[in-house]
Amino acid sequence: MKKQLLVLLTAVLLSFGVNAQVKSSETNVLVLIYSQNGGTYKMAKAIAEGIQEYPNTKATIKRVPSINAKEKLNADVEKLPVATIEELANYDGIAFGSPVHFANISADMNYFFSQSIPLWTSRTLEGKPATVFMSAGSGAGKEAAILSFWNILASHGMIIIPTGIMGTATLDKTVPQGNTPFGATSLAGSPVGTRPSPSELNLAKEQGKALARAASGLKNTENIKTLKTTSTETKIDINKTLKDNNIVLPEAPKPVGNYVPFTISDHKVYINQVALKEGKILNPGKVGATVTDDQAKEATYQTMLNVIAVLKEACGGDLNKVKQCVQLTGYFNTTPEYTQHAALMNSASNLTALVFGEKGKHARATIGAASLPINSAVEIQAIFEIE
Repeated sequence: MKKQLLVLLTAVLLSFGVNAQVKSSETNVLVLIYSQNGGTYKMAKAIAEGIQEYPNTKATIKRVPSINAKEKLNADVEKLPVATIEELANYDGIAFGSPVHFANISADMNYFFSQSIPLWTSRTLEGKPATVFMSAGSGAGKEAAILSFWNILASHGMIIIPTGIMGTATLDKTVPQGNTPFGATSLAGSPVGTRPSPSELNLAKEQGKALARAASGLKNTENIKTLKTTSTETKIDINKTLKDNNIVLPEAPKPVGNYVPFTISDHKVYINQVALKEGKILNPGKVGATVTDDQAKEATYQTMLNVIAVLKEACGGDLNKVKQCVQLTGYFNTTPEYTQHAALMNSASNLTALVFGEKGKHARATIGAASLPINSAVEIQAIFEIE
């Protein structure tokens, strides 16, 4: 009898622990748009409404930067916060919205994704659910535009959520509608009725619910997988993390002067590296002049790979000895008027967090410099605590 009571009590406690942990984490979904006249923004609000109707789920609407800084935007759209490509990693699901431009997505949204190479190489968006909605003038090319967007999302390994036949039961068939099996659209140029129409907004709302359901389900599945049934902390194998994310560390760069690649003091490892790749500086020059932001981010990513390679040597070949990334300081060779240093440094921070998980969360500083050694666009100083 005592044994049966003990088994029952253990089951109850484990069940309570699972439920408490799963319910404590809110699902965050981003609705990211480009909208000039406000049509796509109206659809975005319906998407967000559907997302937030799903339990324990939060929707955030942001816009991508305009290519033309002088472009006049709808007043409500202008007030929206502007997203950065790096922050996509912070959300559990993303709904993308754009007007249809010649059977394709807008140039502004396309340019935004042209900056996503570091996210692609680090597989940051892989497995995240995503969906697409659009605002089309005449409706011509709307399905082709959604499918072209899907190509980008598929390249990132995202899980695409289509609309199928949802919302058709209540569709007003007396007027033209922008419904597609791929995603909600609005016939913004239609002379019949207001646009987006109530049916188009309802479909967008249903699409938002579907995305929230997928995002929450995936998040809760991950939560259950990582539950701790004992007080013993789960060990993360850094070597497996590197392999699973296709991250190949280079050979640690050798000193070219009277110094060492690292020093250790009181369990702290001190490292400085530049953007050296295969014996040459990757994308040398000055950011804002001869080096683009994308090239600088690529150089920053390579520099952080060099830092981790040196750190591995400091740990005797075992990165599992790392207890914490304490501080990263990025120095960037930039023109005097350049101000986007922090966005460049995100490539290093994202890689560190990906490799080391919670141990990779660090304090950070970014500094602009008039020049850097051997014309490198970036130099990173790192401090790690090891066992």
